[in-house]
Amino acid sequence: MNEEKTYARVVLTNIDIPFGSLVTLLIKVSLASIPAAIILSLLGLVIAVLISFVFSSIGLGLLY
Repeated sequence: MNEEKTYARVVLTNIDIPFGSLVTLLIKVSLASIPAAIILSLLGLVIAVLISFVFSSIGLGLLY
């Protein structure tokens, strides 16, 4: 029951996308990335606050 898998190699040489469709796609992608950037920023903020709480609780807070 040893069957060897053979894979076909595919190489794309030319993709024909109309300019208007490409612009529409790029606008949709850029608009979809805004909520993702907001969520990642909030996640980074929460992680930074938690790390600062940990360091300030062991006495390594701002020393000025």
